[in-house]
Amino acid sequence: MTPLLGLVLAGGRSSRMQADKAALAYGPRPQLAEAFDLVARHVGRAFVSARADQAGDPLRARYPLIVDGEGGRGPIAGIIAAQALHPEAAWLVVACDLPLLDDATLVALLTRRDPGRLATAFRSATDGLPEPLCAIYEPASRAAILAQVAAGRNCPRKFLMAHDVLLVEPGASAALENANTPAEAAAARAELARRGAA
Repeated sequence: MTPLLGLVLAGGRSSRMQADKAALAYGPRPQLAEAFDLVARHVGRAFVSARADQAGDPLRARYPLIVDGEGGRGPIAGIIAAQALHPEAAWLVVACDLPLLDDATLVALLTRRDPGRLATAFRSATDGLPEPLCAIYEPASRAAILAQVAAGRNCPRKFLMAHDVLLVEPGASAALENANTPAEAAAARAELARRGAA
């Protein structure tokens, strides 16, 4: 049985948010803590992905880190570094800026997982395209990802679009909404508060 490991992507520069998205709190704890614990409940072992200049950050340093290497730029660099460390494993990759992501959504993805494909991902409810940052990448995807990056293409969504992957319809599309700006963060907090009061 292929081991399943987890990777929380926390290496972004958060330029649109103008604050570290991993450190934002939508409840009592930083979002990175919430995302890490969420992923860890569903995998054998979880890690946090970070850039080399973030390795000493006190928040990220609380967790097992996988530091980006020379391959790729952006989120795909984190995936490449994780696959290099454990090439025998499949990786549940989740961005840390999904404050509405929940256990039920991850269970839906894991239940539909097809190890015979290069990846299993949700289909965006907005545009029908793959959601690359809440997806499972199988060990066989490694060579194809490296080939794409060697050709100068760093977009994980375009990787999924170009290869044999299973796309799963999301049950709750709001669970996959990123919070990239202060306005989006405020909307996520309001939605979480509404759920808490319900």
